[in-house]
Amino acid sequence: MIDPTDSGAAPDPATAPRSAPGTAPAHPVAHVRVAVIGAGFAGVGLGIRLQRQGESSYLVFERGSGVGGTWRDNSYPGVACDVPSHLYCYSFRPNPDWSGVFAPGAEIRRYIETAAREEGVLPHLLTDTEVFGLDWDENAALWRLDSTRGAFTADAVVLAAGRLTEPRIPDVPGIEGFDGPMFHSARWDHTAELAGKRIAVVGSGASAIQIVPQLAAVASELVVMQRSAPYIIPRDTRAYSAAERSLFARDPEELERVRSRLFWKAEEAFAQRAGDADATAAARSRALAHLESQVSDPGLRAKLTPDYEIGCKRVLISSDYYPAVAEPHVTVEPSALAGIRGNTLVARNGGEHEVDALVFATGFHSAEQPYARLTRGRDGQLLADHWAGGMTAFASTVMAGFPNLFVINGPNGGLGHNSAVYMIEAQIDYILGALHHSAANDGLVLSVTAEAEQEYTRAVDELSASTVWLTGGCNSWYVDARNGRLTLLWPDFAHSFRARNAAFSPAVFDPPRPVASPPA
Repeated sequence: MIDPTDSGAAPDPATAPRSAPGTAPAHPVAHVRVAVIGAGFAGVGLGIRLQRQGESSYLVFERGSGVGGTWRDNSYPGVACDVPSHLYCYSFRPNPDWSGVFAPGAEIRRYIETAAREEGVLPHLLTDTEVFGLDWDENAALWRLDSTRGAFTADAVVLAAGRLTEPRIPDVPGIEGFDGPMFHSARWDHTAELAGKRIAVVGSGASAIQIVPQLAAVASELVVMQRSAPYIIPRDTRAYSAAERSLFARDPEELERVRSRLFWKAEEAFAQRAGDADATAAARSRALAHLESQVSDPGLRAKLTPDYEIGCKRVLISSDYYPAVAEPHVTVEPSALAGIRGNTLVARNGGEHEVDALVFATGFHSAEQPYARLTRGRDGQLLADHWAGGMTAFASTVMAGFPNLFVINGPNGGLGHNSAVYMIEAQIDYILGALHHSAANDGLVLSVTAEAEQEYTRAVDELSASTVWLTGGCNSWYVDARNGRLTLLWPDFAHSFRARNAAFSPAVFDPPRPVASPPA
């Protein structure tokens, strides 16, 4: 076992040598049954389930310094979840002690950390470890992993790296010449002195609407560069009382009832995404009434009114964003950032704003995952090439030509109306079923057929065609800009995803290939 506390110098992933597929390395490498890439909700959740089933031969590779995934990376002021707390946790590990209806980010991170520690996942965790090569070895019927901790092999690999991992920074002229604190919301610089400064926030998505009220409270001037106005509904939140938390702890059935009510309430929101005219009108009216009740100035209200259908982009939840941008020292610039000249931001509409600090709340490279450029399946095919027409996978989990490889929260594995953790658990069930089937059949290599993946993709595309994500008149990160396909979200109810995809079946997998003889 590699010492997880080893802090030796790591090679550059871009130049480090990769093991040649089909050849044995010059020195012994650690082998595990399952290699998991990423230690967020998905990776830790899979680790817990493996532990509970008695599986000890697995490693979780994490490039960061600890578990938590996006809840470790995002530590900006005001970070919180917009899914109710009791839905945003493992069903197999409910938390009776959530502080309120919507948990702050630090509390969610502590939940994941506690789960990993108490469930025995930490001894299998390699932190500060970048995986920069994943190669399928057909002769040996295993995966070869190159990492900053050295080489490993695994019977199966699970990509649990998530989609909100690689920050997107606008490629605008002059950005390198900005003289002041400048960082992405997911890489918050807590050493930056922002009090009394002129600050700009570029973006108006989920992170921005949480950050802006916090910065408005300390900035001398604040500019919000808004490329597109979001729909926002009230955040109906409150703290749970000590009596409620005590009840949840004493009565697990009450906790389950709360979770069930929240889940089915969230499911109701899909009707609007699916094009139900009455549901759409009701959702739109609620959001616009919220805007009108909190912003009295008609000019500002016009800037903050979306020009597309509700649900096309992520519907945001906040009760303090509109009051913040209505403050006299806050300016909403309804235009994208086009360039930077010294410390002057130049908007696409010609507006100019001189600032001292710059925060990018500009999202992530979600449709083109970085791990796809590092993963080679049969015949050396890159996963990035397999996904050149947009991410696809059978059951949103397995790809043709990539044996014993699984992805969680990847192609059409997300939701726009309910809890991502519910989806993650369905995929974990599928993966555990596949691993069990392989083990019960003498380590059978599992490779889904191309026909099964193509048919699943056609079905997803048909479901997507009438949804607001494709018909609502917006450009969103849910849709692959290269071809206009909805690749990030599941275009149906969450419970339908579980019904369709949580149970593994070997029927759609290729028959076993004979193991090739090693070269003489």
